Amino acid sequence: MKKLVFALLLGAFSFNVSAQDYLPTEADLNQFLNSKLYVVLETNPIAAYNFKIQQAVKKTWKLTDYEFISFKQFEEMFNDPDKSFLMMTQVLFENDKTKVRYNFLNLFIGKKGVDDFNDLPDIASIPLSYTMVGEEYWVYKLESLVRFLQTHVMNMKNDPSIIKKNIFQHYNDNMKDIKQKTLYLIKDEVSPEINTEAKLKKVYPYKFKFVTREEIEEAIQTRDPNVVYLHKVGPQGTRLRARCYKIIIGAKDANFYYFDYHWVERTKNFDGILEKDFKKLAKGRNSIF
Repeated sequence: MKKLVFALLLGAFSFNVSAQDYLPTEADLNQFLNSKLYVVLETNPIAAYNFKIQQAVKKTWKLTDYEFISFKQFEEMFNDPDKSFLMMTQVLFENDKTKVRYNFLNLFIGKKGVDDFNDLPDIASIPLSYTMVGEEYWVYKLESLVRFLQTHVMNMKNDPSIIKKNIFQHYNDNMKDIKQKTLYLIKDEVSPEINTEAKLKKVYPYKFKFVTREEIEEAIQTRDPNVVYLHKVGPQGTRLRARCYKIIIGAKDANFYYFDYHWVERTKNFDGILEKDFKKLAKGRNSIF
């Protein structure tokens, strides 16, 4: 992943931290797996994120013991190496002139002797949304994303060779398996050039279905083995120029089957999955990055 600058905003609390271009080591992963996970909640007690992340962790977290804490408690314990943390952060790409902030879901391990969040080793992370985009566009997928983080940690533990800067590229090897699944798509996340069944079939001859967000959430909760879905992270009209992440995730296994991004601009590229993405998927060829 690119070098990042993080800002964690939880309610009224805010501070900036510089993140290294950090890759977890075998020792980091062992430390994480031997720690207790502390899930940091937002200070807004009625935030949908708080409800969904607690629901997701209670239902799916298997790797370690866990506990839910406030941001104030996090401030008091983040330098304890026996503790690890799952939290939503705001991410600013260091050399990004647009200064766009993204919500990411992150796993960190505590580190002894550090005085601020800046030095915590980042074990794994996944983009959630732009910070200005409403929770309704992404919060319903949290159960699947929490399960992915667990799978990802164990994949790194079992195969350290995948730990590299473009770590998600590893999962594009699963692309060929999409042809055996039904791809769930939300119509407004698909380029207008191909957002009808007739148009899309011309470039993607495999099974797909235009669905609602509620149908995707149901597939995630029931762990439908026949479904993969698009996790799109884009500006939703809040920015004139920004990245659009396109991630396809298995409803049952929570594995990534495709990962890419493109730049959205006023007169160039739609905020969603493009025709060229479907052509790659149809070929099953790893031509990402």
